[in-house]
Amino acid sequence: MAADWDTVREIASALPGTEEFTSRDQPSFRVSGKLFVWMSPNREAKGALALRIEPDEKPLLIASKPKVYFEVPHYYGHPIVLVHLEAISRHELSERIEDAWALRAPRRLLAEHTGSA
Repeated sequence: MAADWDTVREIASALPGTEEFTSRDQPSFRVSGKLFVWMSPNREAKGALALRIEPDEKPLLIASKPKVYFEVPHYYGHPIVLVHLEAISRHELSERIEDAWALRAPRRLLAEHTGSA
């Protein structure tokens, strides 16, 4: 089954401290005021999910799964990868969203989520 914004919403809203809002007329999620996953407003990436990523991981993901991950010039040089929602498994999408959240969440929320002190 293809993922869509409802799938993203279900995964992201289960993470501590998340807030759904609209950014550039697109649905988005943030944690502690920091954007971590959103539908791309860029014309070249219409219908794609954008999410935060470790900068070193971006070229590896794009090279390993070009049918799932990609980028357009608007995102060059930014720690953001685009995702074709129809091509990603729910499990992998969940991992990517949680990783993006962890990059932006404060330590207190990370500890709460992982159960570490």
